[in-house]
Amino acid sequence: MSEQHRPDMILWFFLVLFVISIFLLGWLIWPFISIIVLGAVFTGVFRPVYTFFTRAMRPSFASMVTCLLIFLVVFIPIVLFVGILSKEAFDLYRMARDAVLSEEIKTLFEKSRVLDRINLVLNHFGITLSGDELNSVISDIAKTVGFYLYEQASAIASNALRFLFDFFLMLLVIYFLLIDGGEILSFIENLSPLPAEQDTKLFQKFKEMAGTILLVNGFAGMIQGIFGGSVFAFFGLKSPVLWGLIMAILAFLPIVGIGVVFIPAAIYLFLSGRIGAGIFFIVSYVVVSGIVEYYLKPKFVGRRVQIHVLLVFLSILGGLKLFGILGIIYGPLIATAFLTLTDIYHASYQKLVEPER
Repeated sequence: MSEQHRPDMILWFFLVLFVISIFLLGWLIWPFISIIVLGAVFTGVFRPVYTFFTRAMRPSFASMVTCLLIFLVVFIPIVLFVGILSKEAFDLYRMARDAVLSEEIKTLFEKSRVLDRINLVLNHFGITLSGDELNSVISDIAKTVGFYLYEQASAIASNALRFLFDFFLMLLVIYFLLIDGGEILSFIENLSPLPAEQDTKLFQKFKEMAGTILLVNGFAGMIQGIFGGSVFAFFGLKSPVLWGLIMAILAFLPIVGIGVVFIPAAIYLFLSGRIGAGIFFIVSYVVVSGIVEYYLKPKFVGRRVQIHVLLVFLSILGGLKLFGILGIIYGPLIATAFLTLTDIYHASYQKLVEPER
């Protein structure tokens, strides 16, 4: 073998071994990838708290105190919340399964005669709505939503030891990321063949999106969920905790948001003859959503994360379908990676791949 070909063979042999080692390492840590991603997201959000603590104590102790704060702020409320959520979700599923909900809807339609009035208009277009069909659709939706949320809550309750293990493993990841995060990023940047400024841009976009998802959208969702659940409880509607959670999740979705719950609830109140309550629902929905979506979010997010509202909407829906509840985080992060790489491509590589004109 000639000497000039030997270095090329050594390089290719090394690259094959290196790729195999990366694949094997990824295979080893893949069962914990969700924990690692969540840990990285929480690390980005709570790093200012850690930095504040480091002014008065050593980094290791500051990281420990920050993890304790995350435990108090996140873990304990989840544990307290799961029991209530499980009961309300199962009650909703049972009502839909046992036709209790169907009877209530049927009585409501008969009492209000609203379906007859709607059909008078729809008959001009050759369309007729059947009360049984609407009843069946609403009951099926309630059954599906109730059973899904009951399963999620029950999974946490029945696998409390696993949930506890996963949460403390996430805290361990956060502990070391807070202390050694800079060194880990430098290690990744040194491995990356991209220029340093492009690596920095990618990491910065991920950090900004993670902060937006958890801090801004999470806080906005919590406000709307607590408000919605409180309004449901005040007006005597069933399952306020359950609907508050659903509204907190829907608040992440642009375009639709909590209106998916608030508007049908207002229609239900109108049909029940509670006109004042229905008007309050509509007005409060417009005011709260307007303040949160058009004042608070733009004020705190600014123009740092520029993603089209339709792409955010589709990425969250797709993330929920593929990854479950964690899709709220994964979907926008994947969209952010695509858009950031697109910007880098246009700025640095498009001219290299386009033929000269």
